[in-house]
Amino acid sequence: MHDTHELKIIACIRNDFPTKFGIPRQSGLTNLESKIVFEPEYRREEAFRGIEGYSHLWLIWEFSEARRENWSPTVRPPRLGGNRRMGVFATRSPFRPNPIGLSSVRLLGVETTEEGPVLRVTGADLMDGTPIYDIKPYLPYTDSHPDAIGGFADEKKDYRLAVVFPEDLLEKVAESKREALLELLAGDPRPQYIQDPNRLFGFEFAGVEIRFTVENKTLTVREAEPK
Repeated sequence: MHDTHELKIIACIRNDFPTKFGIPRQSGLTNLESKIVFEPEYRREEAFRGIEGYSHLWLIWEFSEARRENWSPTVRPPRLGGNRRMGVFATRSPFRPNPIGLSSVRLLGVETTEEGPVLRVTGADLMDGTPIYDIKPYLPYTDSHPDAIGGFADEKKDYRLAVVFPEDLLEKVAESKREALLELLAGDPRPQYIQDPNRLFGFEFAGVEIRFTVENKTLTVREAEPK
């Protein structure tokens, strides 16, 4: 056995998802912007030299809100209705032997701030405040595989809901955030093993509590209340 080394948190993400509910199921699914803010030790400008030459980055991060429990060799992926068990290593479930996540994001740019260099990215599927362990460039000539097969995940890749969002409620959301929110809702943020058309689901997004119902593949927003 090799000695293990303690992982160091180098940064955290800041965005409009204060809770787990509502976070995009995979990275790259929305254009919502996030910021990556580094710990003081890692704010040296030379550590970012050349990063703007890449369009995308890999983030290695911690499922900081995952339940701490004994790992299970099988899990119930929500996208499969929560009633089909699959091997944990054939899923992206947060309930793993080690709570480590991997996401690809688009890099918009680097800002110089009072908190040092800050990365502006889109497509992150991380909750606000999530610890980040490392950042690496995405290399299309090795990391992109157009002929790859998506296994059972391909069964749901085109799954979408029609979204009814009354205009008076949509106006309560910042205009710059509306497109990303509509995209998120169309992807169905609820646990899919709950099919009750009268069930009111809710989550906070960009300072607004969104509540909705789903019936016959149509999601209807019922309430939008600023926090």
